[in-house]
Amino acid sequence: MTVSAPLIAEHEVDVATDRAPFDAKRVAQLNAEYAPLDFNARIERLYRDFDPDKVLVTSSFAATSACFLHIISTIRREQPIAFIDTGYHFPKTLEYRDYLVERFGLTVFDVRAEDWKHQFTQQEKSYERDPDFCCSINKTEPLDAIKPRYQVWVSSLMRWQTDHRSGLELFELRRGLLKFNPMIDVSREQRDAYIRDHALPFHPMVAQGYSSIGCTHCTVAGEGRSGRWQGKPKTECGLHL
Repeated sequence: MTVSAPLIAEHEVDVATDRAPFDAKRVAQLNAEYAPLDFNARIERLYRDFDPDKVLVTSSFAATSACFLHIISTIRREQPIAFIDTGYHFPKTLEYRDYLVERFGLTVFDVRAEDWKHQFTQQEKSYERDPDFCCSINKTEPLDAIKPRYQVWVSSLMRWQTDHRSGLELFELRRGLLKFNPMIDVSREQRDAYIRDHALPFHPMVAQGYSSIGCTHCTVAGEGRSGRWQGKPKTECGLHL
């Protein structure tokens, strides 16, 4: 089931927020406690340590999202999954999303920019002129608008993917929101083995040479993330910076 998430006005954020305070000491303690656990145990403990209704899980439904989403769904099937609908996704990505939703019994809600802002990036071809601005409008701002509803944000980043991600920890504090990267120390081999062992599907474009799949205008076939923002120094959309 896929639904749309209404954006909340900026002045409503503080009213809707109910976060426990986190500091560097608490984050370090969480990292020490969760580090010895495997991915499944980390997710299981997360739902014991935090209010499940305050857990935000995002997925791009890209190349190997089936691994991350399969584990989430086996532990807490009712967990809503936030999908950032940039308006520039490949049709195959939307088909892959719908397939995984049906196969895993997921509930997915779309997060998107206001129509006029997205239309501006279309008219100005911001993805060519200023891809950072385009990502900010169509990815970062829409997600930032709903973050105040949550305490913990869970994503599927892994250290081997980019130089930036190589320095990330399991837990990090991001502007008052606790960021949780339960797969950060999972190797490519471990991920692929899980996919094989559970007969999970890759994104259909992986077979065409796309290792990392984002928006249509900023993605070409390539190994790793070499096909993203080709010819530009950009390696991250900004969500995880």
